[in-house]
Amino acid sequence: MCAAPTPGDIFDVKKVRRLIELMKEHDLSELDLKQADNRVRIRRGGEVVAYSAPAVSMPRPAAATAEPAAAPAPSAADARMLVIKSPMVGTFYKASGPDSAPFVKVGDRIGPEKTVCIVEAMKVFNEIPAGVSGQVVAILVENGAPVEFGQPLIKVDPEA
Repeated sequence: MCAAPTPGDIFDVKKVRRLIELMKEHDLSELDLKQADNRVRIRRGGEVVAYSAPAVSMPRPAAATAEPAAAPAPSAADARMLVIKSPMVGTFYKASGPDSAPFVKVGDRIGPEKTVCIVEAMKVFNEIPAGVSGQVVAILVENGAPVEFGQPLIKVDPEA
C-alpha cells in the first residue's frame, strides 16, 4: 500500500539535502522547483547579484591627454551606476515567453524584488531579481544570447 504524497512532502529534509547535493555537484547557484501549489527555491552563497561598478568607468591609460575635461563627466555617471550581473551560466531572456512583454525596459523604475530577466540553465528557467532599486538605463545583453557567470546584464541608476 502506497501513501499518497502530501502537500508538505516537497519540504522533506532528506529531499532538500539531496537537492543541495545536486546543486553542489552541478555547480548551480540557485534552484527553483514548483509542484502543484508548493514551491522550493534554494540559493547557494550570498545574494551577490548587483554591485557598484567603478572599475568599468576607469579611463584607459592609452586615452589621449587632450580630452581629460570631457572624460570625468561620463565616469562620474558610470561610477554611480549599479550593474545587475548574471548569477550563472545560461541563456538570457528578457521575457517569460516569445509573445510576452519584457520584464523591464530602459526607463523603467525597479525595486530589489522585481524580476528583471530569466537565465535558463540546464532547462531550468531562473527568474533573476534586480537586487537594487533605481531606473533601468541599459540592457546590455540581447534576448536569447548566452551569458557567463558574473556577466553584466542590466545597468541601473539608483539616483534617477
